[in-house]
Order: sequence, then C-alpha cells, then structure tokens
Amino acid sequence: MGTILRDMRHVQWHELRHAQGSASQVPGLLSLIAWGDSESAEDALSDLGQWIGAMAVFDATVATVPFLWELAAMETVKDRVGVLGLLGTILAHGHAHHPEWTRDAHLAVLAGRATAERLATDGDPAVNAAAGTLLTACAGHVCSACPPR
Repeated sequence: MGTILRDMRHVQWHELRHAQGSASQVPGLLSLIAWGDSESAEDALSDLGQWIGAMAVFDATVATVPFLWELAAMETVKDRVGVLGLLGTILAHGHAHHPEWTRDAHLAVLAGRATAERLATDGDPAVNAAAGTLLTACAGHVCSACPPR
C-alpha cells in the first residue's frame, strides 16, 4: 500500500458498524475504489455508499470520511465524482438513535472543504461540478446534531 490510505491500518474496523454489520470489509472496498478497475471501483463505491451513508450514518462512516477525502483528491481514482457524491450523501443523512455519529460524520465531511475548494478548480469538468455541488451543500449545512457554525 502506498501513501494513499496508509492510515487505514490504524483504524479498528472490526469494532465499527455500518448498515450491514461489522465494518471489517471497509478497507477492502476503499482499496478497490483506489486501485480497482472501473467496474470494481464502481461496485465498491456503490456498496460502500449503501453501508455507510445511503440510509443513515454510522461510526464506520466517521472513520471512513477522511479516506474518502484522500480518494477524491487522487487523480488516479476512477470515480472521484462518485466519491464526492458519497461525501454529499453522508452530509445529508444522519442516524436517529446516534446523533453523535451524525455530528461526527458531518464534521468530518465539513473538515474537507479545503480539498473540495481545490477540486472545484480541477482539470476534469465533472470533478469541478461535483466539488461545487458539495461546497454548496457544505455552506448551507444545518442540522440539529451539528453545532452552530
């Protein structure tokens, strides 16, 4: 494993949960998004989205967001637009029984604004647009779980 995603090994994934249970498979999905062929990366991103953000956020979501920002910033990642979209999905969802997961996941997305600003000037117009959409969502983000900004 290169520099990208190197800190995944410091996360106790087996102790975290996502929509389907243990988050022990999350590092494999992140690796497929980073280095897989287009089809594998797309499938992994879809699975990851269903597990950590589509319906609700989880403690695994909080741990995953910094790695999603890493992936979004890497030009070699096949679906940076999809990664940025997943970050937006996470920002739009919460967890009714765990407001702390909601707050922490949202703050982790908001912490990547500088990366989104950089990506808004990326050479890929689709990445520019996705980053702009995410920046707009970040600027307008208000929810009961997050502290006022």
